[in-house]
Amino acid sequence: MESSNLIQTVLIYALPVLFAITVHEAAHGYAARHFGDNTAYALGRITLNPIKHIDPVGTIVMPLMLFFATSGAFVFGYAKPVPVRFGNLRNPKRDMVWVALAGPGANLIQAFLWGLAMVLLHGMGVTEPFFLRMCQGGILVNVVMFALNLFPLPPLDGGRILVGLLPMRQAEMVARIEPWGFFIVMGLLLIGVVSTFWMRPLMTLTFGLLDLLLTPFMWIFG
Repeated sequence: MESSNLIQTVLIYALPVLFAITVHEAAHGYAARHFGDNTAYALGRITLNPIKHIDPVGTIVMPLMLFFATSGAFVFGYAKPVPVRFGNLRNPKRDMVWVALAGPGANLIQAFLWGLAMVLLHGMGVTEPFFLRMCQGGILVNVVMFALNLFPLPPLDGGRILVGLLPMRQAEMVARIEPWGFFIVMGLLLIGVVSTFWMRPLMTLTFGLLDLLLTPFMWIFG
């Protein structure tokens, strides 16, 4: 990929990525506050200001380095996690599930909204490739975040959901993985296990759901 195309791709994805990570993290904080933990609120993390959620290395340096090094073939990054003290939740084990689900849920809603924006642009006769590709990028980024974060291994959201759903003994066993979970997930990503056996099937189902939800709007504005 030529450098000019790489720069254009970065510009197209910049806004969707910022929205995706910002709303994802703010959703965790809002859900935590709703269920009794004010930690994120007290630290000013329930906000749509992306600066509050950006990790300089994980959100900017790492994704850009991987993007340019692999010509866009592989990108991975992370935001600054919203602090949640699960012990402060009214029902820690049950409410942990809802707090964890809030982030991926926010990404699913954003994917739908980017899809709706693309339908409306087509309906209005807008043919500018930059805006249409940004909508496509917004859908893809949020579907990827939705699927990846639901992978059932701590510290990902799916791991916390699993801990909240399992009986106490099994939940404690899974929770012990968390200190090494990030490195395990990275390893599984690099060897293709996560993408082949988790990401692709779940993303296919998610794209199908989005198509189903957007079909009535395509009929109206198409």
